[in-house]
Amino acid sequence: MQTTVAKEIRFDGVGLHSGAPVQMLLTPAPAGSGITFLRSDIACDAADTRQPRIAAHWDNVVPSQLCTLIRNEDGVELSTIEHIMAALAGCGVSNVMISVDGPEVPIVDGSAAPFVDAILAAGLTRQDGPTRCLKILAPVEVDFGSATARLEPAETTEIDFHIDFADEAIGVQNKHLVMANGAFVRELSNCRTFCRQADVDVMLENGLILGGVAGENAVVFDGDKVNGGENGLRHADEPVRHKMLDALGDLYLAGAPILGRYVGNKSGHAMTNALLRKLFATPGAWAFVTVDARTAAKLPGAGVSASDLAA
Repeated sequence: MQTTVAKEIRFDGVGLHSGAPVQMLLTPAPAGSGITFLRSDIACDAADTRQPRIAAHWDNVVPSQLCTLIRNEDGVELSTIEHIMAALAGCGVSNVMISVDGPEVPIVDGSAAPFVDAILAAGLTRQDGPTRCLKILAPVEVDFGSATARLEPAETTEIDFHIDFADEAIGVQNKHLVMANGAFVRELSNCRTFCRQADVDVMLENGLILGGVAGENAVVFDGDKVNGGENGLRHADEPVRHKMLDALGDLYLAGAPILGRYVGNKSGHAMTNALLRKLFATPGAWAFVTVDARTAAKLPGAGVSASDLAA
C-alpha cells in the first residue's frame, strides 16, 4: 500500500539562509510517482526554459553548507529539504508533489513538527501499489576523519547516533531508536536544528543563516549556555535527536524506506549522502524488495496519528 496527502497543504515561512519569504505547497500525487519538488517560481516564468522539477533522490544531492541541497540537470536547485523529507518518511508519505516558490524550503521552527502536524491534520489517502523498501544486505561504511556513517542489516528501520562537542551544554550524547510505531513523531519530530555561537558568528559574517533566529528556529550553544527560546530545550538531548531527524530525512532520498540500521558517529548530511552513494555502488549490499503487511506495519509512518505528536 502506498500513500499520498489527502489534500493540498500550504506552509508560509522564510528561508534559513536568505531570510526571504517562501511558500511551500504539498499536493497529492499518483501512486508510483514518488516525491518530487517543483520550483514554482521558475515554472511560472515564461522566459525561463529550465526544467523546474527535481526528484527527491540521492543522486541529485550536491555538496552544500549546513543542509541538504538537490539540483537537476538544468542546474535548478533547492536547499534545506531534510526536515520536510524527515516528516514525509516519519508519516509514511510515499508520493507527493512539493512546490516551493524560491530556492529554499521554509525553515519554520527548525524542526519537522510543523510539517508533521499539518500532514496528520490533513490526513493521508491510501493508494494501490506495493509497499517497497530498500533492504540492506551487507554492511557499508564511509568515514571522514573521526566521523563515520554506516548501514547494516536489520529487520526494521533503526538509527543509532553518537555526537561529541566541546561545548559543555552539548557534550557527548548517544541515542538509539527503532523507528516504528510512531517513534519518529513522538521522539524526534520536534527537535530543532542547533549550532555553536562561534559558528553562528562566522556564518553571519559570510551572509549565511540570515533567516535564523536563536530560540525560534534554532538552538544556539555557547560553552555551558543554551539559547533554546522561552521554554528552553525540548529534550535534554535535543541535539542528538535532531541529528537523527536529519539522518532519517536524508536516508529517505534512497527512494524508499530502509530496512536496516543507520549508525552515525559525528556524521552529517554530506556523509549520509556519501554512504548512500557507496551503498548503491556496492553489488550485493542492497535490494529493493516488496514487503508484506507485517513488515509494512513496522515502517516509520505506519499507524501514526496526531496523538503521537501530542505525546
